[in-house]
Amino acid sequence: MKQLALGILAHVDAGKTTLSEGLLYTAGALRKLGRVDHRDAFLDTNAQEKERGITIFSKQAVLQYGTARFTLLDTPGHVDFSTEMERTLQVMDYAILVISGTDGVQSHTETLWRLLARHRIPTFLFLNKMDLAGADAQRLLEELKQRLSENCVVFGQAQDTAFAENLALCDEALMEEVLESGAPSQGGTIRAVAARKVFPCYFGSALRLDGIEALLRGLEDYTQAPACAEAFGAKVFKIARDEQGARLTYCKITGGSLPVKTSLAGTTKTGEPWSEKVNQIRIYSGTKYETTEVAECGMVCALTGFSKTYPGEGLGAEPDAEAPVLEPVLTYRAELPAQVSAHTALAQLRALEEEDPQLHIVWNEQLQEIHLQLMGEVQLEVLQRLVAERFGWQVGFGQGSIVYKETIAKTVEGIGHFEPLRHYAEVHLLLEPTAPGSGLRFATNCSEEVLDKNWQRLILTHLEEKTHPGVLTGSPITDMKITLAAGRAHLKHTEGGDFRQATYRAVRQGLRQAESILLEPWYDYRLTLPAESLGRAMADMQRKSGTFAPPLQQGEMAVLSGSAPVAELQGYQREVISYTRGRGQLACTLKGYAPCHNAQEVIAAVGYDCDADVENTADSVFCEHGAGFNVRWDEVPEHMHLPSVLAKPVMPQAPVQARPRHTGDSGLGFSDDKELQKIFEQTYGPLKRDPRKSFAPAEQTQGYQRSSAEVRLSGPEYLLVDGYNIIFAWDELSTLAKENLDAARNKLIQMMCNYQGYCKCHLILVFDAYKVKNNPGEVEQVAGISVVYTKEAETADMYIEKVTHELGRKYRVKVATSDGMEQLIILGQGAMRVSAAMFRQEVDRIEAAIREHLGTGR
Repeated sequence: MKQLALGILAHVDAGKTTLSEGLLYTAGALRKLGRVDHRDAFLDTNAQEKERGITIFSKQAVLQYGTARFTLLDTPGHVDFSTEMERTLQVMDYAILVISGTDGVQSHTETLWRLLARHRIPTFLFLNKMDLAGADAQRLLEELKQRLSENCVVFGQAQDTAFAENLALCDEALMEEVLESGAPSQGGTIRAVAARKVFPCYFGSALRLDGIEALLRGLEDYTQAPACAEAFGAKVFKIARDEQGARLTYCKITGGSLPVKTSLAGTTKTGEPWSEKVNQIRIYSGTKYETTEVAECGMVCALTGFSKTYPGEGLGAEPDAEAPVLEPVLTYRAELPAQVSAHTALAQLRALEEEDPQLHIVWNEQLQEIHLQLMGEVQLEVLQRLVAERFGWQVGFGQGSIVYKETIAKTVEGIGHFEPLRHYAEVHLLLEPTAPGSGLRFATNCSEEVLDKNWQRLILTHLEEKTHPGVLTGSPITDMKITLAAGRAHLKHTEGGDFRQATYRAVRQGLRQAESILLEPWYDYRLTLPAESLGRAMADMQRKSGTFAPPLQQGEMAVLSGSAPVAELQGYQREVISYTRGRGQLACTLKGYAPCHNAQEVIAAVGYDCDADVENTADSVFCEHGAGFNVRWDEVPEHMHLPSVLAKPVMPQAPVQARPRHTGDSGLGFSDDKELQKIFEQTYGPLKRDPRKSFAPAEQTQGYQRSSAEVRLSGPEYLLVDGYNIIFAWDELSTLAKENLDAARNKLIQMMCNYQGYCKCHLILVFDAYKVKNNPGEVEQVAGISVVYTKEAETADMYIEKVTHELGRKYRVKVATSDGMEQLIILGQGAMRVSAAMFRQEVDRIEAAIREHLGTGR
């Protein structure tokens, strides 16, 4: 018996769920026929689906007809839930595209058709609601041939000479069969359908079960089981949870078989390896399921026992799926109730994001807000209800805004160099614009004689692991090919993290040089309205920067089709209903991204400052005479060690051999190196005393000498302390940390509280928590000091650099650390700095003063 995954797709209200009900009932899988309007349809199991009368979540059911066993996959038809439908496409063997006989081909129908073509899915068409007034089979067939494919052929009727001739026009092999025998063979027709050279069309009414039997016979007669590989493979297309909260991994077995208790391995999206066992294999049909000991090739099943899988992941020999075409275009700010913390809400919303990857949850660190990226307002309403049902609290949303993107106009070379002391990496990237909608592609064109293959793979990994922001609005970049053109490592000093820094800086440096283009999402629209309202609609579209084709006349109604920016069409449906007195209908489908029609206005409104974005710097770090120094992005070509890949070949400059770091008191300390002192004097002017004294604590508690000749700022004084750097630099705390890190951290917090209480400064103690997954960051107030635990993917260095940049312009800022690279950055921000050893001396002196004061008081 052949086993097939059969998907059902349609524009909203085309009768897709009703057709699913009819197929299940006719095949004997259901005893009672349900209806959407009666809220008892077998596959509309969610309360919101019953209330709205639409499919929100993809479902599956199993039916058997003749010699075929079908897993029916019912997908959402509403455009707001298109991403749920697109994920299900990954596992379909065949598809049924349902089209309303009264509405005809809609804009969303064409989007579905393009997606089916992209995934190479053989497709049957069912023209539904043919029993209603206005449904014309001949007119519909002509529309199908014009807007979808000329190879749409009517099946289910008499297979006469006209039928044979229509098939012969679709495929040369069928043409030869018809010429030889007068009729196409069943095998030839099966192959033509599988190759998408023929698209069988059936007419009927799902509600009246008219045409259902003919469609089932066609699915049995003209389909073939896909080839199965011997090695095990499976494709994950959905993550969900059952009523008890157990995590379900929905997948299709594409090769071999999968017994229960089998151990599977993979990697997360962040590259972390995992290995887990299959606890249970479920075969769902509606809300009910049966368990099986072995999942055979072709089965669609739900697995329990996995906590790391994600939609689109390939298991075993199956590769990961391509990135989805459809993506959210609107972003909303989450408004949380007072009793729910941002940390709790973020963790719970992340769980929903896991089930729906196109629900993008973004933590805005600058605004301390949660933002969500969605497809539309209906999805927003469903999400609000889902949060209330799942987590028990009400979420509100601010005014929606547009998700912008950025690309470049011409090819540029981006250069990133990262060479603080005892580190080295240089990366040259080619950034090339590609076709609209192509997304980001990464490649390498670097000889292994120039850079080892392992380093090249690491650079490509770093390119893929991050969402790279543009320089106009900080929006993600897209439609580019980024190619590794050249790179250099140091035999002794290069580490993996060095290439991460160099790669990020190379991308950013290339974007700073390029002519950037702001992109915005556009809709394809189809506006059906009374003919007398056509002039108003055309004027509206011109005013909204849209385009349109010559209007079509359909009796008293007119149809206007074209494209327009999503930003301009927000809320336009309400206007259409108003000026057409309820007779107009607007249908929109995402077309893709195009240049923004009001780019300067948007850029000004966003107010993004790429120079202030210290987490995405375009500058590089070079090393000379044993010390690292920052080089502005536009000066990097003057210092780079490799020749430009876009310029004429020049002799490469050999990298400067890094000097061993001096292990004196100061992490950036002056040693007896006269060359280093000379560099300092050239930069900051002649020194009138021992350079070491520039870093020594003063006799008074007012603090440390400023590193450069600046006018001292007034106002409060801030002291930032790199917590773990200090712990492992102070012998007492380092010894304690080896036994109990929490105890060492608490000891340092206590010492800082004493210090702050005596000095009366604003003290911020920063600890790394960047490896904690989904961590939004946390700030605790402890006895007058602020204890900061950084967010996911943010190190203490990055946090201190950011805060120094913000506070250093207005207040006096000091930083205690022995991280040499961090001290260099602090120097550039005009702040004061002190090494861990010097800070210990100052703390010891303060504690001695406190003891003396307490002794005098007694």
